[in-house]
Amino acid sequence: MNQYQLMKLAKRVGLYALIAVVLVYAIFPFYYAVITSLKPSSELFRVDFWLTSLDFSNYVQIFTQKSFVRAIFNSILISLSVVFIALLLGITASYALGRVRFRGRTTVMLTILGVSMFPQVAVLSGLFEVIRALNLYNNPGGLILSYTIFTLPFTVWVLTTFMRQLPMELEEAAIMDGATPWVTITKVFLPLMWPAMATTGLLAFIAAWNEFLFALTFTLTDDQRTVPVAIALISGGSQHELPWGPIMAASVTVTVPLVILVMIFQRRIVSGLTAGAVKG
Repeated sequence: MNQYQLMKLAKRVGLYALIAVVLVYAIFPFYYAVITSLKPSSELFRVDFWLTSLDFSNYVQIFTQKSFVRAIFNSILISLSVVFIALLLGITASYALGRVRFRGRTTVMLTILGVSMFPQVAVLSGLFEVIRALNLYNNPGGLILSYTIFTLPFTVWVLTTFMRQLPMELEEAAIMDGATPWVTITKVFLPLMWPAMATTGLLAFIAAWNEFLFALTFTLTDDQRTVPVAIALISGGSQHELPWGPIMAASVTVTVPLVILVMIFQRRIVSGLTAGAVKG
């Protein structure tokens, strides 16, 4: 084996080693959470990397709590509402920004991108006053409003970039047939935008599902809280007990649906992000 082959083999081994390290770093925390959630309380502090037995008592415990089940329902309702509103507004805004020529269009796009860079903490107090003035405190509407504000800029940016790549001939043919802008959006462009919509919709869903700061600040009672806050408030039998088993079971319960969604839509996510990243 000559020197060139040795260098090629070393590069390949190094690449596979790097991939293995990344996989372990990304997957091991979730794997350990799964095996921890399936341990009885007496074995939680014994370090094991393999399952020796299955114990579903932690899952039974969290699902017998009405507050946790209610939190799951709240998260589903809020996340789906955010996705629907963000996609509806994002599609119409992307049509205006991507197909209609007007002065200041670039400025509007840069403003949208700048808004998405604001940290949540920077606008927390002001947004709290807005939500309280709108009488949306401790209400799903307050979380839907706040989540939409932060997911809409990214949605508009990706959909606008995707919209600009669609052939002008499609729009011209629709106009010649007498189609209105709304008909052009829904009948002509919408069927072609599913990769970008799947990408932005799924990312908006994940952002709303995992958000913690606004959910903690803008809700007060157990029946209005979302899953991240419900997990953070899981308590043990006393103030000195930290119930790792139920916490891990709850974390696995709310993470598995996201993993399944990503696996189902992974091809559309990649194609949507790729199409949105290349300017045609």
